[in-house]
Amino acid sequence: MIAPLITTPHVCEVLGSAGNGVYSYTFSVVSFFVLFAALGITTYGQREISYVRDSREKTSQVFWETKTLEIITSSLVLGVYLLFVLVLFKSGNKNSMCYLVLSCEILSVLCDVSWLFQGLEEFKKIATRNVVIKIISIIYIFAMVNSKDDVLIYILGTTLFNFISNVWLWVYLPKYVDKPKFRDIKPFRNIKIVGALFIPTIAIQIYTVLDKTMIGLITHNNSENGYYDKAILISKVTLTIITSLGAVMIPRIGYYFNKGDKEQINQYLYKVFNYVWFAGIPLTFGLAGTASNFVPWFLKGDFAPTIGLIKILSFLVIIIGLSNVTGLQYLIPTKRENSYTKTVIMGSVINFLLNLILIRLFASTGAAIASVAAEISVTAMQMYIVRKEIPLKPVFKLSIKYLVAGIVMFVALKLAGQHLSPSMIHSIIMVAGGMVVYFGMLLLLKDQFLGMVLNRVLKRKQG
Repeated sequence: MIAPLITTPHVCEVLGSAGNGVYSYTFSVVSFFVLFAALGITTYGQREISYVRDSREKTSQVFWETKTLEIITSSLVLGVYLLFVLVLFKSGNKNSMCYLVLSCEILSVLCDVSWLFQGLEEFKKIATRNVVIKIISIIYIFAMVNSKDDVLIYILGTTLFNFISNVWLWVYLPKYVDKPKFRDIKPFRNIKIVGALFIPTIAIQIYTVLDKTMIGLITHNNSENGYYDKAILISKVTLTIITSLGAVMIPRIGYYFNKGDKEQINQYLYKVFNYVWFAGIPLTFGLAGTASNFVPWFLKGDFAPTIGLIKILSFLVIIIGLSNVTGLQYLIPTKRENSYTKTVIMGSVINFLLNLILIRLFASTGAAIASVAAEISVTAMQMYIVRKEIPLKPVFKLSIKYLVAGIVMFVALKLAGQHLSPSMIHSIIMVAGGMVVYFGMLLLLKDQFLGMVLNRVLKRKQG
């Protein structure tokens, strides 16, 4: 989360909205190839490993069958992609080299084994790898990206470090899986299940990446893509605080589902819902309330339109936070992928249709509105599907205190923003002040979740 916050101001100032727009557009195109290379295998592998993690033999079998399938699909897609790049070179496309460098994204999928460690709940190794790679990438960006002509150098760094990051985890494999027994490997054994998980992945890609592609195709304006890309980046970085819990909960829910312990699953889900309200509401209102102050100094250059986009996209934090619980943390681990698929397909259709209309009318602002509308539809439908298994009245009742505290905090931020000019110091003051107001209100409202968090922190310090 911290890495893009450190590098974004530098990248925006150096490359400008047009340079960032080139990266955003070309990356959105290669993302579709990456999608077919991964084929939904990451979600499938993580889930299946969580079911069998108590048996090394079964874990090894599932891992090698899944990884073999991923190698096959990635290799085929890489071949198609290189032909696509060759056509671009022959046609004289000015971004041909960018597309060629981005082929490393497909190689990264071919080498990816992070889903094994997620399924085993070995998150420390993933986190350690991420920290080291991010530190190196930060140094690279500041050292090598220093002019508007360095777009290709920037793309090379981001994609190359992603590839190295995925290769890194292979060092730990012998500790968790045995050598493959090739005669026993049947990579297409569960291809129907993988295919079922691939469909929602396609749908999600439509309304998370296609919007950037459509902005480029409809507006023919790299700057519009640059504005939107940075607004999405900031909202998604904030969203990581919420969705990172999902990466932990998917294998945990899968483990208890395999044991048939529904009571334990529901206990976890209500705790996660409580966390989403607790953290998601202040993050949503905080982004919307501080955007006008931090964007001018944080992004610098010609990124003023990003302020309005962030105010719209800030609502994705709480909306996606809720659907992350009902969809990825519940429907997928409990083998309800068909229900999950219906919701994201509906969201992708809504997003695509709204993009066709709204991007023509409002450019990147239209894409932002379409994204929020699509996510609302997905969350609402998932809530409807799980309503009998997870009573929703208690879920929404949990939000009342946080909404009250969040609204009071938002009002305080808007009042402060009228007297504080855009600067790093003033933004820090606003964030700190907003936190004091929010948590102060929760203390006045005697919120039990905050009390539990404070008690745990105090016990750890005493320990």
